[in-house]
Amino acid sequence: MAQVLSKIVPWGRSLDEYARMFALSPADLGSGILDCGAGPSSFNAELTARGGRVVSCDPVYEFSADEIRQRVRETFPQMVAGAETHREKFVWREIESPEHLGKIRMAAMEKFLADYTDGLREGRYRVAELPALPFRDAEFDLALCSHFLFTYSDLLPLEFHVESVRELCRIAGEARVFPLLPNFASGHSPHLAPLVSRLSADGFRCEIVRVAYEFQRGGNEMLRVRRPT
Repeated sequence: MAQVLSKIVPWGRSLDEYARMFALSPADLGSGILDCGAGPSSFNAELTARGGRVVSCDPVYEFSADEIRQRVRETFPQMVAGAETHREKFVWREIESPEHLGKIRMAAMEKFLADYTDGLREGRYRVAELPALPFRDAEFDLALCSHFLFTYSDLLPLEFHVESVRELCRIAGEARVFPLLPNFASGHSPHLAPLVSRLSADGFRCEIVRVAYEFQRGGNEMLRVRRPT
């Protein structure tokens, strides 16, 4: 579990982005939610302020707010520069430019950092990582995983993906994973089809759902998985 902060690249997303990435209905937002691999996203802070019930987990939460803030400052310029370098890989619509992207991401991360210390104390931010999570069976209604599974298909093998989705469905009645593309690639992750095949054979209900969000070009689908009944 021990992490080296210098290897982590924090990059936060907002509640509005989560709602569109995961097609979250008002009923979904009122349920018990786990945000897995959440990093410095402001989803927890914003939804908690609205009275929602959400726990975020990520290995980065072993570090203090000051340590994470410093790492954000160190990596932020390279993330914006990377978006400029790979400009053609993104849809510049709601997010208008790499500079605008930087402002949106920084705003989300600042909301996270303002909430982080209180959230740690309240148990809303937990140090944990896939494929084994420290939560009870069916502890949550919905588990979300953004920009981790499938995104790093070149680093994480199929078996890791299968174990991770099973684990998300152990602790929640439904898991949603977004996006289905590897980083800077077009087309579904090579792990997607075999993962769906294996889980479906074991009685999981798997569905690829089009969503009203696309920033990475072609990244407008999520995987929805429900555990066997």
